[in-house]
Amino acid sequence: MAGSIGLMLSYATLYLCIVPLLPDVASGRDFVAYWATGQQLIHHASPYDAAAMARIEHTAGFTQKNAVGFMRNPPWGLLLTLPLGLTGVRTGALLWSVLLLACLAFSVRMLWLMHKRPLNIIPWLVASFAPALLGLTMGQTSLFALLGYVLFLRFHQSRPFLAGVCLWLCTLKPHLLLVLGVVLFAWILVSKNYKILLGAIAALTASCAVTTCIDPAAWVDYQQMLRTGGIQKEFIPCLSIVLRLWISPRSTWIQYLPAAMGCGWGLSFFWPRRHSWNWMRDGNLLMLVSILLAPYCWLFDQTLAIPALMYGAYRTRSRILLVVLALASPVILIELLFCGVTLQSPSHLWMAPFWLAWYLCATRIKTRPAEILCNNTAIAE
Repeated sequence: MAGSIGLMLSYATLYLCIVPLLPDVASGRDFVAYWATGQQLIHHASPYDAAAMARIEHTAGFTQKNAVGFMRNPPWGLLLTLPLGLTGVRTGALLWSVLLLACLAFSVRMLWLMHKRPLNIIPWLVASFAPALLGLTMGQTSLFALLGYVLFLRFHQSRPFLAGVCLWLCTLKPHLLLVLGVVLFAWILVSKNYKILLGAIAALTASCAVTTCIDPAAWVDYQQMLRTGGIQKEFIPCLSIVLRLWISPRSTWIQYLPAAMGCGWGLSFFWPRRHSWNWMRDGNLLMLVSILLAPYCWLFDQTLAIPALMYGAYRTRSRILLVVLALASPVILIELLFCGVTLQSPSHLWMAPFWLAWYLCATRIKTRPAEILCNNTAIAE
């Protein structure tokens, strides 16, 4: 298990060391779309202009023919890329990677604190989680969403308004959190914790206002990009996309059916537990189901499974389950680096169900007493 963790962390360290040296590393990943977006914004141009974006990306070394990358996050996330307009592609890639690494490290440390600082290698195990390291490599914003959710877990009882503000980071990937989001709204109504809702609304309103100031046409251009950007033609290895392709490839609404059914299940799961609901304990299953049933979910988006997997790792007494979790990440990495498996390969379909199945086993087989587990109300303010 220690060997697997060391391999994954060595990969992350090596990657960060070569980012400033090799321009192809910076330009050959999703980061280049964020960087090109920042370049457009800083010059008061549209980040959804296909011709301009393609020209900037290809100048930076993006080599895919007849392809252009867009920032597909909602327009209120544009402000994150604005500083990238002031940097070159390699410098921006390094700074962006360091920022994402900080999000991962801080999230894992915060979860470790909420689990009462046990002395073991589990934090290193989840820090070397393959989807998270892949998100770091690709420069993806899933790590921002992870940080937002962890900060919500930390502050939702002690500082609810701040917890709501932190949820803004989760809205960068709203499609991944549909089941959890519906239950969160129901929990706010039941618990009358409206400060969380106010914090989320305040952060979202402020970011939308800033976006409008930066690019007044962003909202219309974003809608046009979604219609013409070709995302409907991409194969993304997740349950909802496979379901749509099996039933009716042109009916995009089908890929939202699993999430809709998941929302109904989530409410039925929440309601009997509404008076004793604990987000550190009960939110884990919601998150894993949200990932599994999301309208679309890339491998790196499964980074959001980290809080659930860390909880399960602390809950179980089974060393076999810990070894299985530790070995899963090197298997994924080896497939991607040495076996010619791409991110769009159907071979990744097993991963989201696997994390859910692993969590269910970890929390039901040879579990530790509940009183030694995390209780965020016990953290000193």
